[in-house]
Amino acid sequence: MPFSANYHAHTWRCQHAEGDAVDYARVAAAGGCRVLGISDHVPMPDGRWAEFRMRMDQLDGYEAAVAAAQAAEPGLQVLLGMECELVPEFTGFYRDELLGRRGYDYLIGACHGTYLDGRWISSFERLGTPRALRAYADYAVRTLASGLFAFFAHPDIIGGSHADWNADTAACAADICAASAALRVPLEMNSYGFRKPFIDGAAGPRATYPWKPFWEVAAAHRVQVVLNSDAHRPQDVLAGYDELAAWRDELGLVEADLSALERGVRKSGSPEVRKSTA
Repeated sequence: MPFSANYHAHTWRCQHAEGDAVDYARVAAAGGCRVLGISDHVPMPDGRWAEFRMRMDQLDGYEAAVAAAQAAEPGLQVLLGMECELVPEFTGFYRDELLGRRGYDYLIGACHGTYLDGRWISSFERLGTPRALRAYADYAVRTLASGLFAFFAHPDIIGGSHADWNADTAACAADICAASAALRVPLEMNSYGFRKPFIDGAAGPRATYPWKPFWEVAAAHRVQVVLNSDAHRPQDVLAGYDELAAWRDELGLVEADLSALERGVRKSGSPEVRKSTA
């Protein structure tokens, strides 16, 4: 079964993806998808982290590409989004420029990096200590509490720094999931990790994310979830749905209803909840 809605897809502008919005839209429409959100990595006004995101002067072209994808596939709803790190000095840019003046449908929160001891470290592979996990959890909670984001991407990327689940990863997950539930901001189950190199754990090779023990904690906290492919190639728009849906159903997780984004009613914040019908 394919995704009926996928709110996480990139374009060539982030410098580590292939294809443009129309290429993703064509694959999504052909596969029976109803809603596709294009959500590339947001450009930073000060140019930071430029190696894996578009430039500010590419914003207009990005928006035009998403509009062209909608025109090319009128039977598919194509949404305009961005994947963003919480940077306090740029919250006005996110809120007033992107969600406001430019009319973006939604923003995704993400913590690809974690600030520790005066520098940014990779959240994918440098969270091996209790202090690093604490810093990541704190940053994730601040992101969830910002009110800017429709959902929080791949919270379980801590799995790339730990071969096996332990008390520290459990505490990190509990903090994030408790905040998500209290704030009613969904967490994303992201299938991109299934397409990346696996890590060796005590039970054998596994994806660094999604990491099942994290989602067991999420289920215990009754967290709302969003299932996305995080496509960086057009052919991956619909990839990984069955695996994510199997975990969702096994753990009794509840999907968030993001239909307000599709109607253009809500620009950020906490979507409503619906039980899975899959």
